[in-house]
Amino acid sequence: MRGKGAGRPGGARIRRLVPTLVERTGIRTGLRWKLSTAIALVGALVAVALSLVVHNAARVSMLDNARDLADARLRIAQRNYELSSRPNFPNVKIDDPELPAELRKKVEQGRRATYVGEGLGGGAPDIWAAVPLKDGHVMSLRARFTSTDILDDLDQALVIGSIAVVLGGSALGVLIGAQLSRRLRKAAAAANRVAKGETDVRVREAIGGVVRDETDDLARAVDAMADALKQRLEAERRVTADIAHELRTPVTGLLTAAELLPPGRPTELVLDRAKAMRTLVEDVLEVARLDGASERAELQDILLGEFVTRRVAAKDPDAEVVVVHESEVTTDPRRLERVLFNLLANASRHGRGPVEVTVEGRVIRVRDHGPGFPEHLLVEGPSRFRTGSKDRAGRGHGLGLTIAAGQARVLGARLTFRNVRPPGAPEHTPAEGASAVLWLPEHAPTNTGSYPMLPVREGRR
Repeated sequence: MRGKGAGRPGGARIRRLVPTLVERTGIRTGLRWKLSTAIALVGALVAVALSLVVHNAARVSMLDNARDLADARLRIAQRNYELSSRPNFPNVKIDDPELPAELRKKVEQGRRATYVGEGLGGGAPDIWAAVPLKDGHVMSLRARFTSTDILDDLDQALVIGSIAVVLGGSALGVLIGAQLSRRLRKAAAAANRVAKGETDVRVREAIGGVVRDETDDLARAVDAMADALKQRLEAERRVTADIAHELRTPVTGLLTAAELLPPGRPTELVLDRAKAMRTLVEDVLEVARLDGASERAELQDILLGEFVTRRVAAKDPDAEVVVVHESEVTTDPRRLERVLFNLLANASRHGRGPVEVTVEGRVIRVRDHGPGFPEHLLVEGPSRFRTGSKDRAGRGHGLGLTIAAGQARVLGARLTFRNVRPPGAPEHTPAEGASAVLWLPEHAPTNTGSYPMLPVREGRR
């Protein structure tokens, strides 16, 4: 099995403690569109309800006015009939056979009454008014409801108003949602930077603004969590460095004492274990220094192909080096050598030969023909004291790739891992080897760890 080390100490640990959300399959919509849709639906429901209420209230009021007007006209017609004994008012009849049965029943009880009847063909309703006369006859008046045009105009105005309310609500929802979505996007971007190891980032400062809402509560919670994680990581780094530093002196003494033992097989075993312990202590100290993010590269200009060829020949003469394209790079030779040696050691220890090293421009590939990297390394990246051996009986302590990834970070480089499979083969196909790729940056980091700004070239006018 293949050894594993923790890539980026701070960032990788934070990523494991604060996992990012996994994107699930489904329709993804923005918050502002959700708010806009919700406000538009609520506005539409309110507008429809108010329109129905206003329409019914206006119709009832107009019908009541029409019935009162019909009754007043009937009173005038009744007085004229009592004086002249004949109906002399428009639309007034005596014992009209079309008089509605309900209205006739009320009149036969000696009551004045009005009635709203259905119009012909579903048109405007008829307004009826009837009164019993002294001679036993029934006088009635029939008029057509003439306010339908007013109701139509009112309905049109209500429809236009409802549409305006929905559009205005949608626009308001977009504005409110855009503001909230913008703050959340800034908070998410800042949280992602924290997850990548930038523990100095403050989400509350990133979102800005004067208004205090739930977004600010979330930002403060994320900031507090980032501070707690930073303190825990720093405390862990200090403890690791202190322990390794305290072990350095007794281990050195143990190695010196072992060298004074008489020659023999027991002495060789003691020396071997003492040297292994000294190597482990030195590696732990180096990991602690890399975790502190205070390491800086000492830059030099080198020919990458020539440099890799000479270093590989000194470390592993059996490894094959191919320089596809030579290039001059500005980097720290000591740290680059450390990365290269750790990758070669990992390939020879956990893989199978032949080990191939390819240099192409600023890219270095180290490939073996073993069983490949374990899946957890490909998914999570290297992790300290975690090797590919499940029973922890394998060789190594899982610090080789940890240190390689940390030194690559100091160089501003990117170190990636993948398993080599035949072209088009599915993922479950056994690997035919492992490949570690070091991508050196085009522009080397400065002494402060930042990167130089490139001059902006003005285009031709």
